[in-house]
Amino acid sequence: METKPLKIDVDSVIRQRLPRHYRYIPRWVIRWVERIIKQDGLNKILSDIGDKKGVEAADVALADLGITLQTHGEENIPATGRFIFASNHPLGGLDGMALISLIGHRYGGEIKFLVNDLLMAVKPFDNVFMPVNKYGRQSRQNAAEIEAQYRSHRQMITFPAGLCSRRLKGGVIGDLQWQKAVVTHAVSSERDVIPVYFDAHNSKSFYRFAKLRERLGIKFNLEMILLPREMFKSSGSTFNVYFGAPVKWQSLNAHDARAEASRLRQSVYELKKKS
Repeated sequence: METKPLKIDVDSVIRQRLPRHYRYIPRWVIRWVERIIKQDGLNKILSDIGDKKGVEAADVALADLGITLQTHGEENIPATGRFIFASNHPLGGLDGMALISLIGHRYGGEIKFLVNDLLMAVKPFDNVFMPVNKYGRQSRQNAAEIEAQYRSHRQMITFPAGLCSRRLKGGVIGDLQWQKAVVTHAVSSERDVIPVYFDAHNSKSFYRFAKLRERLGIKFNLEMILLPREMFKSSGSTFNVYFGAPVKWQSLNAHDARAEASRLRQSVYELKKKS
């Protein structure tokens, strides 16, 4: 039986989710949302991906966008072993696909990527995504599955900041605080951590919108809706990706995991300085 291609349809989603209010929503609002999320462009990529999954799907998306990746420090990536690849998160999607491609090819597709559970709706990557509830408590089943994956032979990829980078004090673009889970999981699963620095940034308008949302006291990550547009703005770009030497799990202090996570974050940003 032929699989129906995944397609984004904002109008249909709004009609299904808001049946009582749909007829009162102006058509221009729906068209505006479709343009903001780049519906046509995303559907073109999804059509090209077809029934491909994981690493192959990432390769197609990167090719469609004309993305070139330049890697540095590949000698720091062991051929065997179990690792956590901990990266900064500058872009909010394109960087994730790039790491799926780079690390997935290195280890024969045997990878798991910790992501916002909302992203499990992106079916071409649901075989490599490992959902994490960013806005509530983990279910016992979900937490147990995460622990099982850390005990498995697969390589784990994570953005410890959770959200993509923002404009910080002093105008510097960088990750928010890294979550301590990257340290506690490294120690409990006895995995060394490989720091990854992805050299990229979003547009100024993205950071301005994020800052405005914060000033208005809105806690929900509204700027997330702009990420597809940011992805297409990066079309044709070349990104440099730096891999650091593995940090031994025995050197990490799980009793001071938050401070250790901050040190790992700092080591990632030092990779660019050392290049």
